[in-house]
Amino acid sequence: MNGVLSEKQKECLALLKNGGLKRLNILEGSVRSGKTYVSLILWGFWVAQKSEKCSFIMVGKTLNTLKRNALSLMQDIFGEENFSYSLSKKEGDFFGRKIYLEGVSDSRSEGKIRGMTLDGAYCDELTLFEEDFFAMLLSRLSGKGAKLFATTNPDHPRHWLKRNYLDNKELDLLDMKFTLEDNTFLDKDYVENLKKEYKGMYYDRFIKGLWVAAEGRIYEEFSSEMIMPKAVADKLITDGIVEQCVVGVDYGGNHSASVFCLVGFDKGFRNVYALKEYYDGKNKSAEHLIDKFGEKTEEWQQYCGCIRAAYCDSAEQLLVKSFRNKVRIEVKNALKKAVNTRINMLCRLMSAGRFFVSEECPHLIEAIETAVWDENRINADVRLDNGTSDIDSLDAFEYGIERFEKELFRLN
Repeated sequence: MNGVLSEKQKECLALLKNGGLKRLNILEGSVRSGKTYVSLILWGFWVAQKSEKCSFIMVGKTLNTLKRNALSLMQDIFGEENFSYSLSKKEGDFFGRKIYLEGVSDSRSEGKIRGMTLDGAYCDELTLFEEDFFAMLLSRLSGKGAKLFATTNPDHPRHWLKRNYLDNKELDLLDMKFTLEDNTFLDKDYVENLKKEYKGMYYDRFIKGLWVAAEGRIYEEFSSEMIMPKAVADKLITDGIVEQCVVGVDYGGNHSASVFCLVGFDKGFRNVYALKEYYDGKNKSAEHLIDKFGEKTEEWQQYCGCIRAAYCDSAEQLLVKSFRNKVRIEVKNALKKAVNTRINMLCRLMSAGRFFVSEECPHLIEAIETAVWDENRINADVRLDNGTSDIDSLDAFEYGIERFEKELFRLN
């Protein structure tokens, strides 16, 4: 284990030695502040002191995000010989102590832990959990001296975690706050670039570590400078600046449109370009949509010559299957990450000057300009979806970029 720790991290670890830990221990604050790293050291040292007969659990939004954010890092810290795990078995072994692994991606997740008796729990990105699951998890922490350790970035100030737990002074809870400045080992240029990627509400939350509400326009950074004339967009193709493209696909329902969006990336995923769109707001037949998909992907492949895949809304599997039979490119289901994750990706790209859209995508441009937060949702950040803005064009574009979050932002 790397012995170099920041003063804030040392302060946290001292709590284990001096008896300062509580039943609930939550590390919250800005991104890249060092909270996840020290939380896993804290969790590991605490578990190692417990009996091998005790039961533990580690939970993430999904098992894959738990692996990426916590399990792999825990192996780096303590060594693979001391911590091993299997996602398929949903179990880990830490110095002979069994640790259950679980993902909580939907509202039924609380049923996964019914009947358990637990002595310790670790939660990664806690604000992404449903409150019902968290309440059930606390009821399962019934072993003597049981404790919970959790990490999170700030969210809406009326989020259930802040309202019902962090602000509840009657609970046996320790709230450890982290800021970006607490991580003194980050490269200064990296920190400055990271700060440029966030603006407004996202800057307050992810850089300053504040619980603030989202208000007004979503894409405040969008400007006319990001709109490319057709000739400029075409030159990106002819000059080989765009090295690969994908197609994002959203299907229309009773009151929505069907949209295909051609999205391009340059070398190293430095910039993102929305290059072409197909928009059908008349809800034509499935056969018409299938034919148009084949027509447009063939036309766009001739245009750019580098379409690697199409990522489609997974809600209509018959259409996805028909698309696969219609075209020569690979057709996959969109990941459909959380809407706010996708919003954050585009906001970061805009703030860093890394997003551009062709004038040949008028519906996407209008969608970006008119998207707003739902002012009636006082407990959460929700993009307004009542027909007053074009959510379908946003979804299609987002399905094109969401899969490349790691490449776009160099996530570890």
